[in-house]
Amino acid sequence: MTDIDDTHDPSLVSWVESAAPGSDFPVQNLPLGIFSEAKGRRRPGVAIGDYILDLNGISDFLDEGWRGDFAQPVLNGWLARGHDSQRALRKRLVELLTDQRYRNDIEPQLIGQSEVRMHVPCLVGDYTDFYVGIHHATNVGKQFRPDNPLLPNYKYVPIGYHGRASSVRVSGEDVIRPNGQRKPPEAEAPEYGPSRRLDYELELGLWVGRGNRLGEPIPIGEAEQHIAGWCLLNDWSARDIQAWEYQPLGPFLAKNFLTSVSPWIVTSDALAPFRTPMPQRAAADPEPLPYLRSEGDTAFEIQLEVTLATDKMRQEGSAPHVLSRGTASAAMYWSAAQIVTHHASNGCNLQPGDLIGTGTLSTDSDSGLGSLLEISRGGKQPIELPSGESRTFLEDGDEVTLRAWCEAQDAVRIGFGECSGRVVGTA
Repeated sequence: MTDIDDTHDPSLVSWVESAAPGSDFPVQNLPLGIFSEAKGRRRPGVAIGDYILDLNGISDFLDEGWRGDFAQPVLNGWLARGHDSQRALRKRLVELLTDQRYRNDIEPQLIGQSEVRMHVPCLVGDYTDFYVGIHHATNVGKQFRPDNPLLPNYKYVPIGYHGRASSVRVSGEDVIRPNGQRKPPEAEAPEYGPSRRLDYELELGLWVGRGNRLGEPIPIGEAEQHIAGWCLLNDWSARDIQAWEYQPLGPFLAKNFLTSVSPWIVTSDALAPFRTPMPQRAAADPEPLPYLRSEGDTAFEIQLEVTLATDKMRQEGSAPHVLSRGTASAAMYWSAAQIVTHHASNGCNLQPGDLIGTGTLSTDSDSGLGSLLEISRGGKQPIELPSGESRTFLEDGDEVTLRAWCEAQDAVRIGFGECSGRVVGTA
């Protein structure tokens, strides 16, 4: 478990003025990402205020042994080093960005975030999506099985399935409406065409740091040492295609056309002040099996928000409409440590840069639902927008934006940035 140290001190202030309290990226955050300038090469950077600090550009001020990793176009090699190296880098960056003695040397290596292009921070070897949001699972289950929404295994085993790593893209990638087979309830046979029930899913993503060897499980007490950091994740979903294809093996073409992630890896160290105990299970619920049981297992108080902006709203200059707000800790039935341990419990080898999704995170309140499938009650209750429009599912021109941040007493607010995508039509 990560401890609080002097890098979390609320009194720390960076000489980068835009990293003031209230920013997503104060000096207490320092998330990692991969960026490029126009016609430039991809390289690692750290978000600080409105800027990116070029890690390769300040290599003379960092440990010489790190230079090879910070010259790479992806962060896989760096994440493989584990928490000790991440913590050492964090301490050094805090020193460089708060001590005026370093300003003249470091400031020339700051580049405005608006001047660069962000990329997926890792070469994603594997992507796995879990289903840890119990309220989402219950809401969806009720639409198909009103009397028995959760299947018997849900409270015993963290449910997950393998996704498509090749279609993971960074925030801002256009969403092309997928084609597929769909079968309306009144039809005798399926038809082929563009999805009419396109949806988003509000999720968090875990980036795997240090991996494990094939055949060697990860004990629950060591699981967090394999998590390098967190991001926002939107696993775009074609609900009509999914409804027809998912039995008996689960979703396929309804999910693998695009998964969007926010560009920054918010480290476990940065999240340390926002730990909270996992929600207590109901008295009637089974205890986790021994390999998933850990005293003091924690979650994070991560605030989540989803907004929608239509073409009409943008043309009118209207603010995006808030679809939901909630808290990740109130949505997750299984912890990050439990899903990592379960993933490797059969000897599956996780590798640096692997991506793990939590699954849709909905709270038990209508104001905190993580998908249109839930908000519109399966399309039966349209959402009325301030623009006079209504939605049950996404239409062309709609832009969905996920945001996340953490706030706590005696801690500086930190943010995740944004994960957005705009539906541009069918290919």
